[in-house]
Amino acid sequence: MQHNFITLFTPMRKFVTFILVLFAAMAVQAAVITVTVSDTRYQTITGFGAACCDGAMCPFGSDTQPVKLLYGPTSKIGLNIMRMEISPNFVGDIVVPEWNNWDSPYDWKGSLPSAKIVKQRGGIVFGTPWSPPGDYKTNGTAQGGNSDDQGNKRGELRQDCYDKFFPWLNTFLEYMKKNGVDVDAVSIQNEPDWWVNYSGCLYTPQQQLNLVKNYAHMLDREKYNGVRLISAEPLGFDPSYSNLLLRDEVARDQIDIIAGHLYGHPPLGNMKSAATLAAQYGKEVLMTEHSVTDNIERLPNWHEQLLFAEELNECMLAGCTGYIYWYMRAHWAFVGTGETKYNPGNTKNTLLPRAYVMSHFSKHVTGSTRLGTTSSVGTGTNSAFETSAYIKGDSLIVMAIDTTKNAHDLKLKLPYKVKSGTHLLSTANNSLLNESQIDISEPVDEVMVALPARSLNTYIFKIDQGSAAIRDITPAGESSSKAYYDLSGRRLNQPRGLCIERGSNGSSRKVYIDN
Repeated sequence: MQHNFITLFTPMRKFVTFILVLFAAMAVQAAVITVTVSDTRYQTITGFGAACCDGAMCPFGSDTQPVKLLYGPTSKIGLNIMRMEISPNFVGDIVVPEWNNWDSPYDWKGSLPSAKIVKQRGGIVFGTPWSPPGDYKTNGTAQGGNSDDQGNKRGELRQDCYDKFFPWLNTFLEYMKKNGVDVDAVSIQNEPDWWVNYSGCLYTPQQQLNLVKNYAHMLDREKYNGVRLISAEPLGFDPSYSNLLLRDEVARDQIDIIAGHLYGHPPLGNMKSAATLAAQYGKEVLMTEHSVTDNIERLPNWHEQLLFAEELNECMLAGCTGYIYWYMRAHWAFVGTGETKYNPGNTKNTLLPRAYVMSHFSKHVTGSTRLGTTSSVGTGTNSAFETSAYIKGDSLIVMAIDTTKNAHDLKLKLPYKVKSGTHLLSTANNSLLNESQIDISEPVDEVMVALPARSLNTYIFKIDQGSAAIRDITPAGESSSKAYYDLSGRRLNQPRGLCIERGSNGSSRKVYIDN
């Protein structure tokens, strides 16, 4: 019997289609990502925060709603670090009626109400100069100098004024202290490598070294509660600024924290390079400013929110101990502005999706120590899947970010047996923060959990103390000598009061230091 081509091909095509569907189903069933968590320990995470500056907090000096929504362990977001400007501007140049009875020649009053709330809620406040006073500079103004009205004069700190810089910082610390805020740290300079037409000051790495090495001893740490000194904060976290300080023994002893921004340079590049050397000397590493999808003419979409989550994650993988976003309040930040052009979804003084993304880290990773992880799929800058892991007390925390359109199963191989777990989930089509329990019937060190499509996930496990000893190992890359931390896990260079002492043998104990 003779068959035409169509008669023969039709059943074959159905068979091939069936095979393809079968293989596709098998592929979906086999879509398991495996993450192995080790007990190798890296940096301890100080925390997360944002800047309290004019544009974000307008009307400046009176609106404290953003910090009330964002800061403190009982808030929904749990921020604990606030950055403020140490303004070089004189009060006499500013006309603000409610600023009468001023007790400082500089306009430092603006951030004070918010700083008080942050400190009352157990947070950290640090100040950054955008410029020293204009009469200390080569161009005679607080402006950076990159403007026609300044004749493009480079604004730098005059060498004959180097000895005035740290006493000027002391006056800022004195003002804040008198008004009820003990500032935790001060920085050398905002973006010393960026020539601007607004308030700014240029330093080369060598100029910063000369300033710190020869004059930083003038910062009155004893009077101002052990205030810590932060390096200048270069635009793209240029490691040449921090490396030169760290390689000089005198300057290294003066600098407590290495800092920088991420503009134009993702975390696993310059920041990781700077953090690698900083870890060798036990220095903290702060990312002190960045805006993700900054100033876009709409609210960020969910994919852009996941990119923000990936940036947070990559900062942790790079060795960062703290992440400070730019403005608290902006349509592309944490708290809505109320600007009608960005509505609906931008209601004034309400939490935005980016705040809930931040909360995965700020509420749970603050005070933890990062653990090593390996994954069965590739990770890296803005990859489709990213992960990191942390230990805090008897909690083991695993972060997972999936930017793909397909759900996966996630197999977690853990260094300790765990007895219970909680899954915190954020997706575009779900609530911004959904909580569910992970089914664990008996202590296990391997758990299979859901990894929804296009999602940010935090898996928090309780370690079974009876079956797994929790070792307090010296973090990788740090000195094995004694180190001290406060009760929130923040490293202390000048410990006092009740704190945690980590010994050279890896042991930890609570101690009281009276000095």
